[in-house]
Amino acid sequence: MRIALAQILSGTDPAANLQLVREYTARAADAGATLVVFPEATMCRFGVPLAPIAEPVDGPWGDGVRRIASDSGLTVIAGMFTPSGDGRVRNTLIAAGPGSPNQPDAHYDKIHLYDAFGFTESRTVAAGREPVVITVDGVTVGLTVCYDIRFPALYTELARRGAQLVTACASWGSGPGKLEQWTLLARARALDSMSYIAAVGQADPGEALGGSGAPTGVGGSLVASPFGEVVASAGAHPDLVVTDIDVDRVADARESIAVLRNRSDFARADRAESIG
Repeated sequence: MRIALAQILSGTDPAANLQLVREYTARAADAGATLVVFPEATMCRFGVPLAPIAEPVDGPWGDGVRRIASDSGLTVIAGMFTPSGDGRVRNTLIAAGPGSPNQPDAHYDKIHLYDAFGFTESRTVAAGREPVVITVDGVTVGLTVCYDIRFPALYTELARRGAQLVTACASWGSGPGKLEQWTLLARARALDSMSYIAAVGQADPGEALGGSGAPTGVGGSLVASPFGEVVASAGAHPDLVVTDIDVDRVADARESIAVLRNRSDFARADRAESIG
């Protein structure tokens, strides 16, 4: 399977960002990819009010992504914001495939919110609850967003639901050691889930947005194999990374390393029963 990671630099205009999706998807199609993955906050970067930007997943921006997928013959995964109904938004991935109707046609709402490193995502974003897997060209793909990558249980759950490839779409916060953590976490989640990880982030905006306090990207998009190897990677600037993945290696990893099969339940301190 040939996949593409579109490491873009989103602005604050959803229409201009949708045009970026169209341009990078066309490049991915020309390169022979069947799946192109965009970052979290593709619709609009962080650091501005999101409620006025948010649209339903079947609104104009989401429909624009669906048209791009249909026109290109690719499956497109991209980050957007949808209304939550309580004044906040949801941090959503839309996944749209080719065809009419689009197949797949799904979305995932980010489960783990980024209340860390001095940023409080939960003030303006409501959490999702349900893991999501889709099928692209016969390959089962799990969907995750940014801070999710710090929570191994989500990745092993997606693997139990059949995921062979998991996308981690991010707008990673900058700071000392953060890029190294991003790379390490992607490789670790690949080993946890015995899956390929397609970790695609926003490009690094540099000093222009570095003082906003919002997570606006550090670049460093990468694909990690189920054995934890870095298969392909990007630098700091906008880029399209195209690489082939061999999903047979997922079965090989799960048979040889076998951490999914060898998992064991154990007593937790808050649930343990006294035996004394």
